[in-house]
Amino acid sequence: MDTTLQDPLVGQLLDGRYRVEARIAVGGMATVYRAVDTRLDRVLALKVMHPSLAADDSFVERFIREAKSVARLAHPNVVGVFDQGTDGSYVYLAMEYIAGCTLRDVLRERGALQPRAALDILEPVLAALGAAHRAGFVHRDMKPENVLIGDDGRVKVADFGLVRAVDTVTSTTGSVLGTVSYLAPEQIEHGTADTRADVYACGVVLYEMLTGSKPHSGGTPAQVLYKHLNEDVPAPSAAVPGLAPALDELVASATARHPQARPFDAVELLGQARTARSALDDAQLDVVPPRAQENVSTGPEERTSVIPRTLPTEQHTSRLRMPLPEEPEPAGQRRRWPMSSRRGLVGLVTAVLLVLGLGTGVWYINSGQFTQVPRLLSQPEKEARKKLDAAGLDLKGVERKFSDTVARGAVMDSDPAPGERIRTNGSVTLVLSRGPEIVKVPDLTRMPLAKARGELKDAGLAPGVVTRAFSADVPRGAVISTDPAAGTGRSPDSAVAMVVSKGAPVDMPSVTGQSVEDARSRLEGLGLKVDVAPGQVNSPAEAGKVGRQSVAVGTRLGEGERVTLTVSKGPRMISVPDVLGKERDEASRILKEAGFEVEVERPFLSFSKVIDKQSVAGGEQAPEGSRITISTKVL
Repeated sequence: MDTTLQDPLVGQLLDGRYRVEARIAVGGMATVYRAVDTRLDRVLALKVMHPSLAADDSFVERFIREAKSVARLAHPNVVGVFDQGTDGSYVYLAMEYIAGCTLRDVLRERGALQPRAALDILEPVLAALGAAHRAGFVHRDMKPENVLIGDDGRVKVADFGLVRAVDTVTSTTGSVLGTVSYLAPEQIEHGTADTRADVYACGVVLYEMLTGSKPHSGGTPAQVLYKHLNEDVPAPSAAVPGLAPALDELVASATARHPQARPFDAVELLGQARTARSALDDAQLDVVPPRAQENVSTGPEERTSVIPRTLPTEQHTSRLRMPLPEEPEPAGQRRRWPMSSRRGLVGLVTAVLLVLGLGTGVWYINSGQFTQVPRLLSQPEKEARKKLDAAGLDLKGVERKFSDTVARGAVMDSDPAPGERIRTNGSVTLVLSRGPEIVKVPDLTRMPLAKARGELKDAGLAPGVVTRAFSADVPRGAVISTDPAAGTGRSPDSAVAMVVSKGAPVDMPSVTGQSVEDARSRLEGLGLKVDVAPGQVNSPAEAGKVGRQSVAVGTRLGEGERVTLTVSKGPRMISVPDVLGKERDEASRILKEAGFEVEVERPFLSFSKVIDKQSVAGGEQAPEGSRITISTKVL
């Protein structure tokens, strides 16, 4: 029995335009349907927010943010968003329809992949995320379920529902956004994520493709989160012997627990992936992994409900050099994004025409009075005029609008719309594309960052990724350069990345042991700002002197950056262990573990290893880190 028939939206016309054909997948926020855009006569995917969430403004905002974010990317490896709207209690996105399956389906059926196939999937994924990162967005929920593999071999990234701007602090209280098996440690510990969180998730996905298993498993989500925080992702070669060291290094680089040790964004990781591929020969790229039977199913911590397809399909040929199983699959067990069926679509349209009273008898009665507006979309103006004339229709007028998808001079819409009924002597207005609207990037050089962001918004552009660099010429906090450069034409709402000055570089000196006044004078003379911590610390420095500095010696700082100094209250006094009568090595170990430096004296003619003297008697107090001298017995 097809459970999609129980869905109230199936068979309905959403927003007067989108006819819902079948339910594809169900998630925590939304349900995805296959639908037909009756205006443009094309199959697409409708992502409809659950009505119970539509009353929550934060969920609606996140939903609409996905549409705007993805619409800006326009990247071949990102699932495109065509439209966004509301129909009663239904909030929806109209998206590109991908006939194929998810990477999760591939892993579930095949287990581990050959390195060549894994890299063939990873590289377009990183290209898509790289475009998002450079446009100023973070995906935050990368996992195999969100990697779609089309029947034509194309790889696309989907579900930007958790997307955020790169420079936006994203935190939660009592919960963590994302899927636990792919969360970076900083997402778990602090609830924050930048481009390096996506890099970490891609490293986990690569490990899973190479081994067929997730790197961290557990009986509960909490156990998995604990392992992400406290254990490194293991080398894939430990699970699949024969994998090249370059693949181990690639996974290790992407999944470093400290974000600063990872590639900055997906573009940098893509470069590493291509370098790793170039270092592998054919034998290393085609290592055949053992068929993995465990950990490939979707666990409770990342379960995604997917509805089996209901239309018959032809078996597709993978474009990723992966041989498909020879045995036939039992019906209903393979979960994939359904392929379109032309015969099914024709049947659906025929049924609609009959319901609307356009059956054979009615059509003949009205044949002398009505016709249909020809299909004119994407046609050049000259060709559109010819088709109107051939249909006996007049051209009422021409309007022109900007379009990012329709070629300049081609038809992007008409009134009445293509396919609508019109009297045989009626007239049609054509809407022609003016091509993409272009906005020039303003000159932001030497402008303070806050003002530069305002200038971009006023120009119709979006502030993108902000990176910082030293500059002896541009004041600290001002813009050094933009990408794209000033004067470059861009579509409205395109992101512009900025490089902001950290000021002239300053190498941090050592000021520990100096007086606070001398240290402050020296640092301020270098252009740094100095704070003194309210408390004091034990340190080897004399009481009242600088005992600790917040920035390590040799660190390169920008002019105007702050350094915190902490005053010493002298070394901590601790009790000296009694090591008399113990052997030399044991005595040294005990003293060192207690926090002292040790010097061993061997008197002349002493062949003993037993200690009979120590410079500070056991039980007495001595400064932590001070030197204790011990001597062996004289025989």
